[in-house]
Amino acid sequence: MRELLILFDENRPKYKQIYHSIRQLIEKGDLEPDTHLPSIRQLAESLNVSRNTSLIAYEQLLAEGYIRSVHKKGYYVEPFTPIHISGPQETEQPMISGKKKIAIDFRAGAVDQQAFPLKDWRRCSNEVLRQKITYTYGQRNGELQLRKEIANYLLQSRGIQTGPASIIIGSSTQQLLMQLAILLKAFYSSIAVENPGYDGARSIFEMHQFEIAPIDVTSKGISMQQLQQSSARLVYITPSHHFPLGVTMPIPERQQLLKWVQEVNGYIIEDDYDSEFRYKQQPIPALCSLIPDARVIYLGTFSKVFLPSIRLSYMVLPAPLLERFNQLFDNVEQTASVIHQQTMALFMERGHWDSHIRKMRATYKRKMQTLVSTLQETFGEAITLIGTVSGLYLLIEFQSGTTEDTLIPQALEQGVKVYPTSQYYINQKPPRPMLQLGFSNLSIEEIKKGVHLLKQAWIG
Repeated sequence: MRELLILFDENRPKYKQIYHSIRQLIEKGDLEPDTHLPSIRQLAESLNVSRNTSLIAYEQLLAEGYIRSVHKKGYYVEPFTPIHISGPQETEQPMISGKKKIAIDFRAGAVDQQAFPLKDWRRCSNEVLRQKITYTYGQRNGELQLRKEIANYLLQSRGIQTGPASIIIGSSTQQLLMQLAILLKAFYSSIAVENPGYDGARSIFEMHQFEIAPIDVTSKGISMQQLQQSSARLVYITPSHHFPLGVTMPIPERQQLLKWVQEVNGYIIEDDYDSEFRYKQQPIPALCSLIPDARVIYLGTFSKVFLPSIRLSYMVLPAPLLERFNQLFDNVEQTASVIHQQTMALFMERGHWDSHIRKMRATYKRKMQTLVSTLQETFGEAITLIGTVSGLYLLIEFQSGTTEDTLIPQALEQGVKVYPTSQYYINQKPPRPMLQLGFSNLSIEEIKKGVHLLKQAWIG
């Protein structure tokens, strides 16, 4: 065998496609035992790939026993005997009649790919790759240079006075919450959470056997009356931009919350979700900047503002917790990429981060305004829009007696994907059906087209 024909899919690594193609030929019997395979050079030339790509594919097949290597002769196919294991039979899922391909996806949590500062990021990344630190595991609590840049950024943008020693870097907000749950479980058995609220945080606390105290969210944020009546001394909140209702907690309620946490000798876990994107007024100072005696644990992330796949989040730990954290996780390796940490530090140091925030705030403001005006013109009083002054999504609340289970499939039939909010509620459902529409990764034209298709789905 001298040549192998493969039609490459540009969305997957080529070495994996070569590996899977040869493996399938062997398993189907199309390549018989002892067949001499093309050399690494021949395979690379015939498929127009690098020799390294061919080598990696062959090494994987060799490791799994599909082929063998003979010194100075090359690679040969090993005998293959299929093993039939009886078990549950998979049934093919029937196609939904009339189901269309998704044309517009109103997913929240994505970013505008066209606006990503690729050249600046690549330039910083190339510099970092030439540094020795790139080839190490890095520092346990995160790279010092990035922690310094975050400390400067938090002081300027959120009014938080902290030092790099108090900042912990992690690969995601959930990963940091996982560590927090381990840290706090020794002293607290229950935690209050917003209802509705971020289910990703709630699942972490449930996983660590915290008793969950759901607290209703009002137009002014978490209900202080219910919180004070609960037995919880920990609370997880998103005060700057509540998820998912988009409510911002006013200063008087923040002061009440800070007074409560001092009285119960507890902690507030402040997830400063989407605080960078406010479109009608300046951000309210973070809770962490308002309290003098270190009762707030602050969480931030680069995923929503910059790039989800970068996997970089951070938290600011109060001094009383920092020493115990360092003891508990002394032998736990850092989970965030050193390369990404160092690149982000350089990116921030050179001013690209601030420039990016300003640019994206203007971009997302235009998109939010377009979505709001188009929805209002299209649906009028049939809907109420929630959370239109900040963030990267809004909610549509329906006045009629319809349901999520009806609205979502109707939208899908027109090729539009919208998202429910019922999963964010604990032991209840929203009083009226509400759907979440994100807009960050859609163009102005796509937003308008999506609303037009929703009109066809819901009005006709």
